[in-house]
Amino acid sequence: MKYSMQAAGTQRGFSLVEILVVLVIMGLLISIVAPTVLNRADEARVQKVYADFKAIETALKIYRLDNYVYPTTDQGLEALVEKPTSDEPPGWKEGGYVDRLPLDPWKQPYQYLSPGAHGSIDIYSTGPDRQPSEDDIGNWTLN
Repeated sequence: MKYSMQAAGTQRGFSLVEILVVLVIMGLLISIVAPTVLNRADEARVQKVYADFKAIETALKIYRLDNYVYPTTDQGLEALVEKPTSDEPPGWKEGGYVDRLPLDPWKQPYQYLSPGAHGSIDIYSTGPDRQPSEDDIGNWTLN
């Protein structure tokens, strides 16, 4: 197979100006898109918290059906995974009500109060600051 020397000599690469123009355009696009994408990540974390609340509330309702009451604050959400040793629930389902308790998106366990300050039970996350404060995300904010 013969290659033409002329065809090989006519190939050119991109000029420095063309590469710089492409880099500037990419930089502009990234500066416009990045803030939008980063805000979506925060929204996704909050949506995960709400989905976890619904799953935990469902397990707590089944626990209450079996035992006539919600777990106490001292028993905590761990009562959904392992049978409590204090105030043993009479109808606790063997195997538990959930396989494991989820962590919030900031890798902290969900907090639980029974009776709650906002309802019969409160499940909440302390959020990204990991400190109890006004910005906590609770099951009472689902609506």
